[in-house]
Amino acid sequence: MKLSITREDILKPLQQISGVIERRQSLPVLSNVLVRCQQGTLSLTGTDLELELIATTQVNGADDGEITLPARKFLDICRALPEGAEIRLEVDGEKARIRSGRSRFTLATLPASEFPNVEGGQAASTFSLPCEAMKRLIDRTQFAMAQQDVRYYLNGLMLELDRRQVRAVATDGHRLALSEIEADSGVEEVRQVILPRKGVGELAKLMADGEGEAHFELGNNHMRVIIGNVVFTSKLIDGKFPDYRRVIPEKGGTEIVCDRELLRQAFQRASVLSNEKYRGMRIRLGDNLLTATVHNPEQEEAEEELEVQYNGEPLEIGFNVAYFLDVLNVIPGEEVVIALRDANTGCLVTQKGDTSCQYVIMPMRL
Repeated sequence: MKLSITREDILKPLQQISGVIERRQSLPVLSNVLVRCQQGTLSLTGTDLELELIATTQVNGADDGEITLPARKFLDICRALPEGAEIRLEVDGEKARIRSGRSRFTLATLPASEFPNVEGGQAASTFSLPCEAMKRLIDRTQFAMAQQDVRYYLNGLMLELDRRQVRAVATDGHRLALSEIEADSGVEEVRQVILPRKGVGELAKLMADGEGEAHFELGNNHMRVIIGNVVFTSKLIDGKFPDYRRVIPEKGGTEIVCDRELLRQAFQRASVLSNEKYRGMRIRLGDNLLTATVHNPEQEEAEEELEVQYNGEPLEIGFNVAYFLDVLNVIPGEEVVIALRDANTGCLVTQKGDTSCQYVIMPMRL
């Protein structure tokens, strides 16, 4: 196997797939990238058995063949070479030789036959979404995913499809994030799938780099996404996601309307002195006035006052300030509406005049 390619043509696809390849793997071949050349198309594949990324690029005058190379070393070599460098790769037995200018590298290889394939299975439904729209869905919800929760179905992002909408929902049991967009998903019945946490992160990166539309293929156990020259495949989490509609408070109670950025800045300042473990914040509401107070074990205290639109009864309620900041950092719009019922019920945060993004934060006892 021989090929010659410019640094830039191989560096980008290598970077695109590198995120799924772990440095330390139980199987040595999983630390490698599968390099396959076929009829002038070079494909690079990385996998951790749960996720698979394949990126392709065109090469001229290359011999057909396939081999696996140490992914991190191969990427670091290509990255360290000067811009515009010509890279020549030649495989000889169990060694791969890389040449560029006066630089020479010899890498150990493993046979391509040892490289696993993540089967995508038959697609039960297919649809397309603009990359920008999908990235927006992920960005506005992924922060609420659980981390290493024993309820494994919470350690991911739930995508719900119906005829007219695609909805993303994440929750860790203490807060919930929901975002939806209008889209023709082509499904006859409502379909829910749960994408694992690592897959969500990698998909967000691809959506940020991608342009135009992403094509989605949903199977029973896998989701495949095709974005330009990249094919992303992820296993889905097998489990039933909680009924998020039961968590969203019904309309009623009282509402606070305030400037999103001013509220974010006030909570950010107050959070400096919050308890590092519990991050508790007490909110007191009076006539058009919100007072946020935090304490810590060193007996330090921070207090912030902010004028808001609030005409309800005086109310005192505790929240995790970090949860509020996560919401205020991603919710669009200049003004937010915080709907409250009482000190024991979660609050609902939305953009004023738009409920396509909804956030529920459960109260905490202080």
